[in-house]
Amino acid sequence: MDSGQSDFLEDELIACHECDLVHSLSPIPGGGKALCTRCGAFLYKNIPNSLDRALALNLAAFMFFIMANLFPFISLKASGRIEENLFLSGALALYRSGMAELGLLVFLTSFLFPFLVVTGMLYVLLPLKFGHRPWKLAQVYRMVRVLMPWSPIAVFMLGVLISIVKLLDLASVIPGISLYSFVGLMVLSAAARTNMDPAVIWPPIKRVPMGNGSGATAVERDLISCHTCALLVPKQNLDDNGHKDCPRCGSSLHSRKANSLTRTWALLFAAALLIIPANLYPVMTVIRFGQGDPNTILSGVVHLIEGGMWMLAMIILFASIVVPVLKMTVLSFLLISVQKNSQWRPRDRTLLYRITEGVGVWSMVDIYVIAVLVGLVNFDALATIRPGIGATFFGAVVVVTMFAAHSFDPRLIWDNTGRPK
Repeated sequence: MDSGQSDFLEDELIACHECDLVHSLSPIPGGGKALCTRCGAFLYKNIPNSLDRALALNLAAFMFFIMANLFPFISLKASGRIEENLFLSGALALYRSGMAELGLLVFLTSFLFPFLVVTGMLYVLLPLKFGHRPWKLAQVYRMVRVLMPWSPIAVFMLGVLISIVKLLDLASVIPGISLYSFVGLMVLSAAARTNMDPAVIWPPIKRVPMGNGSGATAVERDLISCHTCALLVPKQNLDDNGHKDCPRCGSSLHSRKANSLTRTWALLFAAALLIIPANLYPVMTVIRFGQGDPNTILSGVVHLIEGGMWMLAMIILFASIVVPVLKMTVLSFLLISVQKNSQWRPRDRTLLYRITEGVGVWSMVDIYVIAVLVGLVNFDALATIRPGIGATFFGAVVVVTMFAAHSFDPRLIWDNTGRPK
C-alpha cells in the first residue's frame, strides 16, 4: 500500500468538494479510487509507489518538453519552397499580425502554463523523494492545481492534427522532431497526472476538534474543507473577517466560494456579449494569389463540409459553437435552479456541472488551429493566412466561460436538499 494511504488515521474524515458530504477515509486497494456516495465525485485514490511513478513521468515529460521547443515543429513544402516553423511560431505570428492578446493566450496555454505545471511538480516531488520538504511547497502545489485546467496539451494536439488535414490540399506537410516530442509530452503529462496521489505530499497532522460532530456535511458540522490538501478544519477561531488558513498547507479556507452566484452571472453575461462578434467577424483570412477569403467560424465549417471533410467540420462545429453555447445555457440553468432553491435531481445537476467544466477547454481547439495555420502558411503571394478579429473575441469567450465555470460552487446545489438521498 502507498505510504500516503498508510498515513490515513482510521477515523480521519474528508468532505466531497462538490456536495460537501463528509466521508470516513479508509484504505482502498492499490490502483483504486474512492467516489462520493452522494454525488459520485472523485474523493481520493491509492496509487502504489505514486511518488516514484509521478516523479519519473514528470522528468520524462520535462525532457520531451525541452525537445519540443528545440527542434522544428512542422514544415510545409509548396512549389519548391519550404516553410519551417517552431513550436512557438504560431504565438509569435499572432503577435506580429497585431493580435498580441491572442498570441499571449496561445503562449500561456500551450507553453508557459504546461511548463510551470511540469517544473512545479518536479520542484515538489524531487525533494520529497530524498526526504526533504521543499520551501513554499503548498504555494507551488496550489499553483500547479490552478494551472492544470489551463494547460490543455491534448486540445493543442487536436488543433495541430486539424491544421495538418486542412493543409494537405495546399502543400506537403512534413512533421518535425518537435511534433513527435509533443506527442510524447501529451502522453507522459496525462500519465503523470493519473499516477499522482496527493496523499504522498501532505504529512499526517495531529488531530484537531472535528466541529460539533453532528450532521452529514462539513458545513453542518461547522467544518471547512481545504481545497489544496483536503484537510477538514473547524470553523472556530476564525478572524473578524471570517478568514482562516489551513494548519497543514497554509491555504486560505472558505466554506463556499465568495459571491459565487454573482460572479458567475457577471461572467456569463460578458460571454454572451462576446460570442456575438466572435461569430459575426472573420476568424481568419486565407489569401491565395493575392485574393482574400475571410472565414467566420460557421463559414469555415461550411467550407469543410463542401470539401468532404465532414468529421473535421463536426469537430469544429461542436467545439467552437455548440460547446460555448451549451456551457452558457447549462451554467444559467444551474444558477437559476440554485436561486430558486430547487431540489430537483441534485446528483444529475452536479454531474451536468462536472461535464460542463471538463469540456469547456476543448473550445480552444479553433484558436490553436488558427495559431498553427498563421504561423505556418506564409508563402507571400502564393498563399498566406492572416488572423481575424473574430478570433480574439472567440478566445475571450473561451476564457470567460472557463472562469465562469470555475467561479460556480456546485456545493450550492446541495445546500437546500437536506439529508443525503
